[in-house]
Amino acid sequence: GWPLTMFLNPENQIPFFGGTYFPDKPRHGLPSFKDLLQQVSGFYLNKSKDVAEQNQSLASALGDIYQQAEKSEIPGTIVLDMARSQLTQQFDETHGGFGHAPKFPHPTHIERLLRHWENSGRSDHQALEMAGLTLEKMALGGLYDQLGGGFSRYSTDELWMIPHFEKMLYDNGPLLALYSQASVATDNQLFQRIANETASWVMREMQAPQGGYFSTLDADSEGEEGKFYVWTPQETQQLLDEKEYAILSRRYGLDRKANFEGNWHLHAYEGLEELAENLNLGIDEVESTLNHARNKLLTHRSKRIWPGKDEKILTAWNGLMIKGMAIAARHLNKPEYADSATRALNFVKNSLWKNNRLLAISKDSKAHLNAYLDDYAFILDGILELLQTRWRSEDLDFALQLADVLIDQFEDKQHGGFYFTSDDHEQLIQRPKIYADEATPSGNGIVACSLARLGYLCGETRYIDAAEHCLQSASTPMKQAPAAHGSLLNALEEYLNPSEITILRGQSEAIESWQSLFNQNYKPSKLSFAIPADHPDLLESLANKQVHGDVVAYQCKGTSCSAPITRLDEFKEKHNLF
Repeated sequence: GWPLTMFLNPENQIPFFGGTYFPDKPRHGLPSFKDLLQQVSGFYLNKSKDVAEQNQSLASALGDIYQQAEKSEIPGTIVLDMARSQLTQQFDETHGGFGHAPKFPHPTHIERLLRHWENSGRSDHQALEMAGLTLEKMALGGLYDQLGGGFSRYSTDELWMIPHFEKMLYDNGPLLALYSQASVATDNQLFQRIANETASWVMREMQAPQGGYFSTLDADSEGEEGKFYVWTPQETQQLLDEKEYAILSRRYGLDRKANFEGNWHLHAYEGLEELAENLNLGIDEVESTLNHARNKLLTHRSKRIWPGKDEKILTAWNGLMIKGMAIAARHLNKPEYADSATRALNFVKNSLWKNNRLLAISKDSKAHLNAYLDDYAFILDGILELLQTRWRSEDLDFALQLADVLIDQFEDKQHGGFYFTSDDHEQLIQRPKIYADEATPSGNGIVACSLARLGYLCGETRYIDAAEHCLQSASTPMKQAPAAHGSLLNALEEYLNPSEITILRGQSEAIESWQSLFNQNYKPSKLSFAIPADHPDLLESLANKQVHGDVVAYQCKGTSCSAPITRLDEFKEKHNLF
């Protein structure tokens, strides 16, 4: 992005002038940076009283922003319908996605549409179509790495063809979760393939030997953006046989004009059925040949000079990927993804959890910086997803510790909601409380949803109360711009209709079999936890769910639970698993 220049009063570090870009010489109506420095210096020296008055006014305004947001009545389902309407207005009916170029994935928008479809009784087909078209177009476009898996940051065009080639962990975690969920919601094989390839890319290229996930792959290699990823027809012809090239070139546009600075970036143009018809081949033959050709190119590409890798391990971003891996493991029946997520969570606990507080970053075995709201929120959310994939009581204990710190150190006890910084963080000119989703989901939205779920799971009412107060504090922002607050709307949805939690107890193989059936469906507000009969050190609320035979299910909603379910046919009927 643009450089940011801010001039601060040296006495109190409050900014009094700033701008995004100033050239080295006067141009386009902008002063040169040298001239600007002289003007600002003169103003500061000659107008110090004006600077002081402006700073006092600014500090007062910043301090009042969140204090003015008194808790109010939690909105009803109308804001969910308003968000659905706003997303329809922003939707690109031709290419999928929202808005115009540059086009970002906006995972929270897609998730909101999928959840709206599910909560409409699956009758809102347009919501599903908008989500599905966006996922399909992104998966087939140049935004997605057609050889190695994983998504770039954004597309420079509305076609999803040419990306900014940087791959960010915080994009790929939520997108991995979405493609996994969409694959079971729609039985779409493309979505399943994209989820598997993205998870494989993360484990292969983004997971540190110690377990945590790295942050970013750069856009540049050898000083050029995208050089690592692009091809020429001549290069690919040398690597592939005639049949492979005939299929791959038509699929990915090597038979067309160059689409990126004289080179070809792979973007799916022809569908598999179209290729089969045009080349007079069976679709299975086309698909297997294409996959073989892709693997050849990937092997060759790995010998190129790689883009730089940012090997910082950021707590919040690891939480997003732990969640993505856990959901993928569950819906795609891939235990190795849960193993990867477990290794990452172990790294967080062992390296970034010190003196009962999280740290925000680890690099070269050095962990430091007080963690922020998003660090706690995303790790807590990831744990709750991972516990649904495989149960470890020590992970639940960790979740409870994180929840306690959130309430003790981050919650605004007077107005509700959670500040971005903890009570003992360094003093800033403003202590922000962020409600809207940005490049990552809103910490407040994730906390409100996670605390409520944890509260119902463990029978802890203060977690549920904190979630409710957060929704009260965010009432006005949600009403003003519903579509910008997707994470909070998910929490609101589960407040208006509390999550259904199924506890499975019994012998490991039996409860895993029942849970596997449960995971074959898309039910984002229904949770299941399979706890072996011999598992020690359970909370009283869970230990009370006693074992009957090989397997028993307790279906709970809010604070009440059903009678024990011991028959598989009854369990299937309760969850519509036919």
